[in-house]
Amino acid sequence: MSLSRRLSQAKTSEGGEAVGAPSGELDALRRRIHDSLITELGQVLNDENVSEEDLWRRVHVEIQNALGNEAVPLSAADRARLVEDMADDIVGYGPIDRLLRDESITEIMVNGPKSVYVERDGKLVTDRAQFLDAGHLKRIIDKIVARIGRRVDESSPMVDARLPDGSRVNAIIHPLAIGGPFLTIRKFSEDPLTVQDLIGFGSLSTASARFLQACVVGRLNIVVSGGTGTGKTTMLNVLSSFIPSDERIITVEDSKELQLHQDHVLSLETRPANIEGNGEIAIRDLVRNTLRMRPDRIVVGECRAGEALDMLQAMNTGHDGSITTVHSNSPRDTLRRIETMTMMSGFDLPVQVIREQMASGIDAVVHITRMRDGTRRVTHITEVQGMEGDIVTLQDVFMFKSEGMNPEGKIIGELRPTGIRPKFSEKLADHGIRLNPAMFDPGGGLFDRGGEA
Repeated sequence: MSLSRRLSQAKTSEGGEAVGAPSGELDALRRRIHDSLITELGQVLNDENVSEEDLWRRVHVEIQNALGNEAVPLSAADRARLVEDMADDIVGYGPIDRLLRDESITEIMVNGPKSVYVERDGKLVTDRAQFLDAGHLKRIIDKIVARIGRRVDESSPMVDARLPDGSRVNAIIHPLAIGGPFLTIRKFSEDPLTVQDLIGFGSLSTASARFLQACVVGRLNIVVSGGTGTGKTTMLNVLSSFIPSDERIITVEDSKELQLHQDHVLSLETRPANIEGNGEIAIRDLVRNTLRMRPDRIVVGECRAGEALDMLQAMNTGHDGSITTVHSNSPRDTLRRIETMTMMSGFDLPVQVIREQMASGIDAVVHITRMRDGTRRVTHITEVQGMEGDIVTLQDVFMFKSEGMNPEGKIIGELRPTGIRPKFSEKLADHGIRLNPAMFDPGGGLFDRGGEA
């Protein structure tokens, strides 16, 4: 049956064309064409032999033909917008396709088919994008997760996935999502941010950036910490970019997000359980496996549970230069979180032993905070100095100093040295890296003169 006849039958079953508000009439038209195109082009949409350009061209032609058989009056602008929206629905990611192309948006939050929020400049605002219904939103979610071999259904109603550009996706559906499905996308640029970008944004100072580069090249073990959405993965990318290109790097992530440009990089990704509940491969399994792969560097996307113990073991058994991230509110809280996660490993280790492992394995904590104005700043670069009794001692090397807010509501301040030279300077010297004392001068203005390692 042709698409035009399907549309005619659909209109007849609806009892004629709508005569209500234009928006309701357009929604009904969009729904008819959407459902008919899915039926008409179902096999073509899933045919891997059809190029994306050919698919877009055919979908556009079918939509134009379908609109030509409709009696709904449309202006040229409305018609063009409807064609583009429908093509996005069928071939792309529906109403959020436009948002994914918008470089000013850093996060997309779909709170059900009729409620979409986006993050711009660190602030949440509503967007006009809407899905037809929950089924339409579920189809878009299925399209996203199917591309990386994952699934989301009533037996497995939560899923972490990623888009081809590395953007992080989380979806949760019925019966867990009341009023859902809910979809959250944290966008990542195809061209990842560099250390110069972070300096330009004010997230780092020049001196602190040079200091962190020296720490990475000098094979110090670093933990990046911060709350949700503070930019830990971005910082992990930047730090990893400092790793020399002649070293073997193994990355471990839930969903691949890191974008490293060195030649010798092996990327590992977790696998969820299958429909029978078997076959799950967790981060902890992958971290243990990396130890058998002769790594020079191990980079773990995030420690959330028992893998913290395996990460500490790697840091304490010759795998210097490892980097990972942890959710926490401060450098001190970072160590408490790692201590708690290590206890989740299933081994009954004394707290003193865990703290000794942290004190000897972790060299530095880089803590990131999301400010009131929406900006993300590195607020602490902290050295883990060792043990005093049963306490792990910390010393801030750089701290963010706030100087108030400007008339536009932006926080004024910068990451300044505390004036204390870190004890691990000797460890860096063993790798041929000597820190310029001017780097730690607290009165150095913008500190552009410091940091030549």
